Amino acid sequence: MAKRLPLDSFPSVKDSETLLPLAMAAGGGSVDGIPAQALVAAGFTLLQRSAPLVRALAGKRSALLMPSCPAFVTAMAASDGRGAVLINPLAAPTEIAEQIADADVGAVFTVRALAGRLPAGLTHVILDDAPRSADVVIDGTSRTVDLGSHVGLTVEVESDAGGRDEECAVVFTSGMAGRALGARLSHRSLMANARQTIHVAGFSRQTHVLALLPFSHLFGLTGTLTGPLMAGAAVSTVARFNPIVTAERLAAGDITFVSGVPAIFAGLLSVIDRRGGTLALPDSLLCICGGAPLAEELQDRWFAATGQELRQGYGLTECAPVALFNRVGLPNRRGTLGVAMPDCEVTIRDTVTSVELPLGDTGEICVRGVSVFSGYLHDSRAGLQVRDGWLHTGDRGVLNADGTVRFLGLIKQMFTRSGFNVYPREVERVVGLMPGITSVHASAVPDASRENDVAVDITGTVTEAEVKSWCEGRLSAYKQPTVITVRS
Repeated sequence: MAKRLPLDSFPSVKDSETLLPLAMAAGGGSVDGIPAQALVAAGFTLLQRSAPLVRALAGKRSALLMPSCPAFVTAMAASDGRGAVLINPLAAPTEIAEQIADADVGAVFTVRALAGRLPAGLTHVILDDAPRSADVVIDGTSRTVDLGSHVGLTVEVESDAGGRDEECAVVFTSGMAGRALGARLSHRSLMANARQTIHVAGFSRQTHVLALLPFSHLFGLTGTLTGPLMAGAAVSTVARFNPIVTAERLAAGDITFVSGVPAIFAGLLSVIDRRGGTLALPDSLLCICGGAPLAEELQDRWFAATGQELRQGYGLTECAPVALFNRVGLPNRRGTLGVAMPDCEVTIRDTVTSVELPLGDTGEICVRGVSVFSGYLHDSRAGLQVRDGWLHTGDRGVLNADGTVRFLGLIKQMFTRSGFNVYPREVERVVGLMPGITSVHASAVPDASRENDVAVDITGTVTEAEVKSWCEGRLSAYKQPTVITVRS
């Protein structure tokens, strides 16, 4: 079990325009029983005690290839305010190498189980034993750095302190043109969205979050880590989603907040159905769904089985990420994305002229506010565009008279699988590089349990087994095709 660090004699840190990890520490929350202050202190200590790591990071970004665990906070703190590339643990080695190269990463924070996916020779830090110790690996040589013996951290951050405008995180997304783009999020935008989430979800020191979503995904980062910690809440992580274990945990009554993608709640309902069709959940439990379109029928089934509303939200990486939510204190409008977050504007605009449309007219969902991202790493025009301050999301919707928005489909070339975005052009590019293939077309195949499967229709002289093998090392697990058709 991780050692708890003393917190009363570390030099005080006070800043009116602060960094995200400091704001998380200042809230007084915890992850798996470890105070966020201790986790942040461990990150700062790592930098203080490893000059070679500091040199490797000089003038470069860091990267986090981490599961959802307490050490994720330590890695964010050790990034020391520089942009941290949040790499999905499901990413394939080729994708990891491309993101590291594209973002000019100097060192990666990871765990032993994932370190083998990194490019050879890259400086990396193994954080399995954080906040007690870390192993810094440089040029193939590992050195253990003691973190747990350092005194703790007292953080003083103004309660209304804004985040700095400097880059905080980079998340690769928006592969409409065939390559994922690194979206740049500032400390200010991420902290603003976390505070918005605290307000609309009612986070407090009494909140206990069950974190089912990866922290590398901004929905998981903001909704189940950053926001709760800033509010002083307790966060419990899970190594892997298990619907049986999760259903039992929710019924036990100690969890007050859970969020997931539709596939998670569909999986929980399957367990409930096999156990008689109902599951008594405590009235204090708030259930949130996002990341992919949520069928109203699933919301109806969830309420009938548990007596609890399943509240839907909406967002995307480029707005840090939540823009709309069926917030606590208002009736849950099933079938809608909810209303705009505080200090966030959402309008429906014409897809050609960008003119704002009246209530009831169908157009593109557009978002404006402090949470909107700072642009892509290389300012590519292939991604989503911000025009006159408005982020054009590539999603189609309609604004209702009560301020709620209804999702009506995609304009951009994309679909979701288990809550993750899949871009057909990206799949086509990667599969099309395989020798023996002359053409490839990728598409979605509807699947009730995970929204969609990935299908590829190929012309060439390859076999299905060869295509699968090619994709395993080059595409994230959720992007790999499951329906493969080969034509000669």
